[in-house]
Amino acid sequence: MNSLWNRFKYSVQADLHTVLDKKESKNPIAMLNQYIREAEKQTESIGKLLERQSKLKTELQKELAEAEKMSEKRRSQLELAQTAGEEDLIAFAEEEIAAYDTRAAELSESVMETAYELISLERKFEEMKHKVKDMKVRQLQLMGKENVTRAHHRMDQIISPENADSKMASVGDMKKYIENLGGKIEREYETSSMDRRLETLEKESAKEVEIV
Repeated sequence: MNSLWNRFKYSVQADLHTVLDKKESKNPIAMLNQYIREAEKQTESIGKLLERQSKLKTELQKELAEAEKMSEKRRSQLELAQTAGEEDLIAFAEEEIAAYDTRAAELSESVMETAYELISLERKFEEMKHKVKDMKVRQLQLMGKENVTRAHHRMDQIISPENADSKMASVGDMKKYIENLGGKIEREYETSSMDRRLETLEKESAKEVEIV
């Protein structure tokens, strides 16, 4: 149990921001993702050990209850043997009582020790889960900053291409293009309009000649 905790304590017990600052900053998101994957893996593994420790405590408590029950049973049987004057049964019952009492004492100590260790492990386990949660929060924070940085970069490529390595046209260039295109369309429309008017005059003139 201690070895598992020691393997993970660098990323769990150390201050998260200090750890991040000491690591290379080229890709903090990828680095943090790796930390979180390892943290979740260790958390799952340690959770299973805690579950096993709790089951062992329960088994020890069952054994203790059984030993105490058998000790009481033998004491009752000892009284009957003493009343009946059965020396061999008296000796057997006394030996059994001594054996069960010794076992119960050892089990009682083991149960107390196991319970104390389990509480200590559970507290550390909760601390570990809080650290993993802190990592996930930090991950969201970094992802947000990364998104903002990318958005700014892409907007800067459009707004100020001269300050960025971009093949995209600036907003100013696009505005000029649209204005030029609009002027071209208007000129073509005016030309087309003139053509239609001239054609109309020709038709009206032809009608007048026919009437005359």
